Order: sequence, then structure tokens, then C-alpha cells
Amino acid sequence: MSEQATMQPTTSSTTNWEVRIGELLTKLSTVQGDLLALLGEKRDSLAAGQYDQLEAFTTREAELVARLEQCHAEREQLLSEARNEGLPAGSVSSLTQALPASERGALETSVEQARKQSRLLQHHSLTNWVVVQRTLIHLSQMIEIIATGGRMKPTYGSSAHANSSGALVDQEA
Repeated sequence: MSEQATMQPTTSSTTNWEVRIGELLTKLSTVQGDLLALLGEKRDSLAAGQYDQLEAFTTREAELVARLEQCHAEREQLLSEARNEGLPAGSVSSLTQALPASERGALETSVEQARKQSRLLQHHSLTNWVVVQRTLIHLSQMIEIIATGGRMKPTYGSSAHANSSGALVDQEA
């Protein structure tokens, strides 16, 4: 009877871990999906030059950051509790691997999906960064054109010879 008493808490404990990890991964997946959608919209606005819409993304981004921070805090709490119980607590993946094989199958898939979505988020963020950098370069060039009246400044001097075509290769220069 004492064996059954010790087995039941272990089973409910592993089920508890399975449920808690599953809930965390579900929340994370939802936030990641929302963030991917937002980054796509933002990229489209940047590419279309609709800069007035960018301010509207700020509020949504802040809300998503708060949700991601909440997922991070839950992850840290979960791993801390696992560490206190002597379970592997280096990552959600290592904690999942510590569960019985019958209970970790769906979780392993969810962990891998979260990892893939995280990598996709990195790619989308990098793409948006590149679009913003190109926009800044373009705007900088436009400002320079406006400031100089469209005239190019001589590269090697201000003499008349520097402004004439072929000045570097002509013998007369």
C-alpha cells in the first residue's frame, strides 16, 4: 500500500509538470504567432512607405513584450521549481525530456515548434531591421540631395579641372 501511495504523487506530479509545461508552451505559441503577424504587418508598412502607421504598432508591440515577459517569468518559475525537486532545469526542453516517455510526446513537438517559431521571429526581426536601415539610407540621400541642390561635391578638389569630365585621365589636367 505504501508503494501505491508513493506512486500516486509521482504520477500526479508528472501530470502536473506535463500540464504546466503544456500551458506555458500554448501561451508562448500564441504570443509568438501574434508577434509574427505584427512583424509582417510592420514590414509591409515599411516597404510601402506608410510610415504614419508605424506609431500604431508601438502599443501592440508593448502589449506583446509584456506577454513575452510574462511567459519568461512563468518559465523561470517552472524551472526553479523543477530545480528544487531535483529535476533537470536547464531548459524547458531538458525538463520535458525528464518526463516519462508516454507523457512527453506532445510536449516535445510543442517545444520544437516553439524553437522554430523563435528562429522565425529572429528572421522577421532581422528583415525589418534591414528594411529600416535601407529606408534610413534612402532618407539620408534625399536630405543630401535637398541640401546640395542636387549638385555633387567634387571628390578631389574644387578646381574647374576636377569638375570637368575626364580630368583624372586627360593629359591636360
